[in-house]
Amino acid sequence: MSGQVASGLQKNRHPMLMHFKRFHWLYIFLIPGLVSIFLFKLRPMYGLQIAFRDFSLVKGVWGSDWVGLKNFEDLFRSANFLRVLKNSIITSVLRLLWGFPFPIILALLLNEIRNEKYKKTLQTVMYLPHFISWVVVITMVTALLSKSQGIINDLIVAMGGTEIDFLTSPKWFRPVLITAGIWKEAGWGTVIYMAALAGVDVQLYEAAMIDGANRWQRMLYITIPCILGTVAIMLIMNMGNILNNGFEQIWLLQNAVNKEVAEVLETYSYQVGLREGRFSFATAIGFFQSVVGMIMVFLSNFLSKRMGGSGLW
Repeated sequence: MSGQVASGLQKNRHPMLMHFKRFHWLYIFLIPGLVSIFLFKLRPMYGLQIAFRDFSLVKGVWGSDWVGLKNFEDLFRSANFLRVLKNSIITSVLRLLWGFPFPIILALLLNEIRNEKYKKTLQTVMYLPHFISWVVVITMVTALLSKSQGIINDLIVAMGGTEIDFLTSPKWFRPVLITAGIWKEAGWGTVIYMAALAGVDVQLYEAAMIDGANRWQRMLYITIPCILGTVAIMLIMNMGNILNNGFEQIWLLQNAVNKEVAEVLETYSYQVGLREGRFSFATAIGFFQSVVGMIMVFLSNFLSKRMGGSGLW
């Protein structure tokens, strides 16, 4: 009897062992990603309790006094909070409105190119800026838009116009920031949508061509509906970053003149956290951003599924 049980257990384990043996390299390739998630995503969550303490570098996390929601009360009552929150929301919404559709449009346009060599060359050129650091990108932006030596202003003056102060004018801060972000990241975003487009059944296009559908109609009634699931998922993930505008690009473009519209939660957190030493206050800002992002993900996922679309879960 015991021999039969042991034999049954071995049979039950056999498919799992065979599966692991067959795909063991895939599991090995997962290890660096899992380690990265643990070190940079899960492990730092231990420090979230600093937002609820009067943190002292001398006392450490556990030795610091517990103050509950005091840091959040100080944050919401801060004189700069509403201005910084408003700037963060406006910048995030503008990024979403202009930056989110751009990779979709690029992917749709690339999908219409029939010359594969030309298409791959264009795609490579477009996603190369993703690998350029923001320091280099902002240096390039400064060289192009500088009022005294910028190429763009030289062209404007040559055509009889007046120099525009792109880099210090508050009204030009967001257009410059968003345009630079689109140039840097839109090409890389097309990779996801091109992968989705590669899964569209070619027979659908052939049937549509037989029925007399032109290129625009094929895009409107076949291509776009087939990638709506991917678009919905990407939109939900972007909603989770609704208050995360990035630190580097904004800090590098920020100056004393445009700070009124350029200061967002990330730069404000850096200012009060590292420069003023208010670590608990800065952690409370980050915690607030994370909570808002989580709420937006759940809300957008719920609305997407309620309207008949796909969701993250």
